[in-house]
Amino acid sequence: MRGFLACLALGVLALVLWMPLATVPEVPVFADLPPRTGPVILTVTGKFDRIPEGKVEFDLAMLHALDATSFDTSSIWTDGIHRYTGVSLYHLAAYLGIGADALLKCAAINDYVIDVPVSDAVAQGPIIAYAMDGAAMSVRDKGPLWLLYPFDSQPDYQSEVIYARSIWQLDRIEVIGSGG
Repeated sequence: MRGFLACLALGVLALVLWMPLATVPEVPVFADLPPRTGPVILTVTGKFDRIPEGKVEFDLAMLHALDATSFDTSSIWTDGIHRYTGVSLYHLAAYLGIGADALLKCAAINDYVIDVPVSDAVAQGPIIAYAMDGAAMSVRDKGPLWLLYPFDSQPDYQSEVIYARSIWQLDRIEVIGSGG
């Protein structure tokens, strides 16, 4: 009986070792990000290539783990020039696999909603800011997330359309349109 069990065990082991690689579970999509341990501050839903389920929830640590971008700019809502740091909309769209013809329906904590074409997500363009002058932004100070354009970098960013897209207290993005 012992010999039979040993042969059976060896047979099972051989079968497991020879299984096609396709049956091995995939690495979690966000293996390159820390696991979410804090409160959700940004939920992205809709159609994008990286997440088949169509929903991802970021906490602040996950956003910090993505490439940070900073720029100095003034705005019509603040006094003087400040340094803003966050995730480039360009980088986030590329990271998630959001298609070039998609529309981002951005919503704030107070349910203000604005449509932002993904064509705005360009290098040196808007960021989802999580810090102003090196400090986290409170809800009172337009945080914790603010979709912010580098207004001082080009005149095209100084328009009513762009100001309306600069949504503070951002907490949700719905991706409408095709994936990447």
